[in-house]
Amino acid sequence: MFLPDSGFSSFVKAEMAPIMFFSLVVFLLLGYPVAFSLAALGLLFGFIGIELSLFKPSFFQALPNRLFGIIENDTLLAIPFFTFMGLILERSGMAEDLLDTIGQLFGPLRGGLAFAVIFVGALLAATTGVVAASVISMGLISLPIMLRYGYDRRLATGVIAASGTLAQIIPPSLVLIVMADQLGRSVGDMYKGAIIPGLVLTALYAGYVLGRTIFSPDRAPALPPEARTIREDDGSAGYTSLLIVLVGCIVGGYALSHFLDWETIWAMAFVGLTAYILAMANRYLKLRILSRLGEQVVIVMMPPLALIFLVLGTIFIGLATPTEGGAMGATGALLLALSYRRLSWTLLKQAMDSTAKLTSFVIFILVGARVFSLTFYGVSGDLWVEHLLLALPGGQIGFLIVVNILIFLLAFFLDFFELAFIIIPLLVAPALALNIDLIWFGVLLGINMQTSFMHPPFGFALFYLRSVAPEGKYIDKVTGREMDGVTTAEIYWGAVPFVVIQCIMVVIVIAFPGLVMAGLDKDPKIDPSKVKIELQAPAQDDSPAPIFFPPPPARN
Repeated sequence: MFLPDSGFSSFVKAEMAPIMFFSLVVFLLLGYPVAFSLAALGLLFGFIGIELSLFKPSFFQALPNRLFGIIENDTLLAIPFFTFMGLILERSGMAEDLLDTIGQLFGPLRGGLAFAVIFVGALLAATTGVVAASVISMGLISLPIMLRYGYDRRLATGVIAASGTLAQIIPPSLVLIVMADQLGRSVGDMYKGAIIPGLVLTALYAGYVLGRTIFSPDRAPALPPEARTIREDDGSAGYTSLLIVLVGCIVGGYALSHFLDWETIWAMAFVGLTAYILAMANRYLKLRILSRLGEQVVIVMMPPLALIFLVLGTIFIGLATPTEGGAMGATGALLLALSYRRLSWTLLKQAMDSTAKLTSFVIFILVGARVFSLTFYGVSGDLWVEHLLLALPGGQIGFLIVVNILIFLLAFFLDFFELAFIIIPLLVAPALALNIDLIWFGVLLGINMQTSFMHPPFGFALFYLRSVAPEGKYIDKVTGREMDGVTTAEIYWGAVPFVVIQCIMVVIVIAFPGLVMAGLDKDPKIDPSKVKIELQAPAQDDSPAPIFFPPPPARN
């Protein structure tokens, strides 16, 4: 034995769980890779446990079976599919068309470009599910335009970074897939529960921009008339026909779903396809039914909406599993890139290479987490965490406050994959003991972990934006004027209001749990203690009662 039988070894034997946990914290703070830190500590303390007779010498024979469970997990197959889909869409040209068209649509409004970024960010979140793709696309396209027309640099960078992080909470989010796997719940239910909170968070972003335009109108001006390129021959903007198409789609979808008993998703898909065919006929047959703006908005909006239906719609109506939905989404992204004439072997190679790297990153962290958890659970570490959290004052509210503060602080140093694989499994038992619904709990923590992308100075969304934002002076391509670049401090300060908004959203979800539960088709819970079984006496009948003989015993 390499640990002497002394007071120290007795202390280690008794306090193995907290020693393991705090050793992991120290390793992570020192900057060691998470996957290797988890695996190394799991193996080290496993051997210590064998030496201290906490485990049998055959303890690690359970490890291959746990690792093989990762390979058998079909849910994790959705991660490479959605990652590949997002990377293809990033280069397909869809984001450029959306930002240009929606920017023209909101252009006459003060802060119109910022509203367009939020709206397109939500659409990209519902199609790509990848933060990097959304932030980089909008940073390359929208930031130079916003700077050109006098937007406040902090507001412009904050809106772009925050809108890109919507991909973390709006399905098909990768973090929701991982959360569902770690919580042992359905990915489809997690997606349904996250829809309304994601839309509410988008509305809060838009509300913040609206407030800035009211109190500081010079920081988010409207587009000047010369910048509004989609106009009619008579100089009008052409909003009337677009409004008619929008109202027609809503009325048509309502009529199909309520009078013909169509599924709502199928009804909206049908009216959307009808509007798209009308817009294409108006463009190529010169029907002049729609204005140029109405025609452009319908043609540009329908492909991403169709992709959303292909992925989320098929999942929500039970036609496909999340993995199958991801596969269809990847196929749809390839077809979309082909239609934009952007599909090439180079693009495919880059997308597959990035997908392989991200998937390997996730799997290695999960392997390390399984090795660590084998030893940690073996020394009853889960019970130690459970007793620690259940001893907090305040019951459910006290537990939720402490856990959300812990996640918020850890998000300064860990990304969402690391948080999901290390921390979330330890919270399942206390949450169940406090009668907390795990779907609601997962969505709540997903919103909190979204801040990990926005935290200065380590937020990944800020790094993505920094990589594409002009740092020094540059010449604007349209006006020819010399423009000041964006400093790193401006990017950091621009993110702070949106981190506060995300924290407010956490409070809103805790205060109004119906925002999550409204999207779920929950069966009513049955309390076994209230079930009554009443036996009714058989009706009097003169016929002889049937006689049932038990089957003869089986012979060997």
